[in-house]
Amino acid sequence: MNMKYKELYKVLGLKISYYRKLRGLTQQQLSDKLDIETSSLGAVESPNINRTISLDTLFKIAEILEIPAYKFLKDDD
Repeated sequence: MNMKYKELYKVLGLKISYYRKLRGLTQQQLSDKLDIETSSLGAVESPNINRTISLDTLFKIAEILEIPAYKFLKDDD
């Protein structure tokens, strides 16, 4: 991970967590739908772990949560 983007990955993970909870899904349920380990999703969502995510995975998350993918990347300021 390029440390230049560390904060952006942190915000991305927090948004994934927010929208997942908004849809009423647990990490286990979402990770099952994504066919990934729950610990991997947990690491992405955790603000104190530096974990990258592929665009394919982001697009799958957006599809499952029925959220346009751009919302995960959009600056909310």
